[in-house]
Amino acid sequence: MTDPAARPTVDVVIPCYNYARFLRACVRSVLDQPGVDVRVLIIDDTSSDETPEVMAELVQDPRVEGRRHEVNQGHIATYNEGLLEWAKADYTVLLSADDLLAPGSLARAAEVFEAHPNVGMVYGRVVYYSDHDDLPSVMTPPSGRTVWSGVDWIEARCRTGQNVLSSPEAVVRTSVQQKVGGYRPDLPHAGDLEMWMRIAAVSDIGYVRGKPAAYYRVHQQSMMRTQFSSLFADLDQRQAVFERFFAEHPDLPARLRALANRSIAKDALWRAVRAYDRDKLDEIPVDDLVAFARRVCSDTERLAEYRALRRRRALGPRWCSRTQVFVGSHLAKRGAGLVSKQVWKWRGQ
Repeated sequence: MTDPAARPTVDVVIPCYNYARFLRACVRSVLDQPGVDVRVLIIDDTSSDETPEVMAELVQDPRVEGRRHEVNQGHIATYNEGLLEWAKADYTVLLSADDLLAPGSLARAAEVFEAHPNVGMVYGRVVYYSDHDDLPSVMTPPSGRTVWSGVDWIEARCRTGQNVLSSPEAVVRTSVQQKVGGYRPDLPHAGDLEMWMRIAAVSDIGYVRGKPAAYYRVHQQSMMRTQFSSLFADLDQRQAVFERFFAEHPDLPARLRALANRSIAKDALWRAVRAYDRDKLDEIPVDDLVAFARRVCSDTERLAEYRALRRRRALGPRWCSRTQVFVGSHLAKRGAGLVSKQVWKWRGQ
């Protein structure tokens, strides 16, 4: 029987590839977490910088372990090594070496887990900041928590076609993580979205409002700026995620799959619309975006974004960009985006 006085345990896996300059601060953000017992595993994926030396320094703390690959394994294999082979605590976090946990975030997540045994993942607000900036000051919404059924959370992802997590803000119940398995090697860009939905398929999902859960560093070497920044990589991978997920979960309502495809098609068409408004047809493959939308959504021509694109095609890109005749629709779309972002900060959806 579990001792009610025992503190929750959290294993934090920190993959590191040439991020020696960030590693000390990352590990410190974990070791300074109050209210939980933490264990850290740094996995050096054959870095060519000073990562081995920094890791040797950090493992002097008995809560920190370190491994170094003899041959580069890539990020997916490295993630799965830590999450599936090493982690054994109550809860698990995957934290890139260039990111930081916010103070107290692990204890806040653990409170949700302890209060809701059916919750398999808890996340909070993530704050993005630049490589050269200090941690930004942020407006803190009122504190609180929300717990969704897994199906409701999946439906919200299908409704937007977007991921709402960056990764460092997510804490997963270790038993659930090991039940659903690791990251998919064939989904290198959007595999985290597929992972979160797999977790939601077998458990409830919690969100902690108020103070940030993590800080996500955006810099020129970060993965979101390098490997997976192309236009179609994002669309293709998100669509592949939903296809893979629903193929493996045929018991879920069929309308969810259609809803996800519709959302991704709308996204592709809106990018085509913006190509006309910015007179960037030489940079953005509008015909390919339309073909993509038609491929994933059978009623593409009934979408408002398709009608907007048809109007712009009739006028031509130069006229659209110079006259800004559609400025009202721009402002409405931007306003909706800003509202959506604020709702996400407060509600996590």
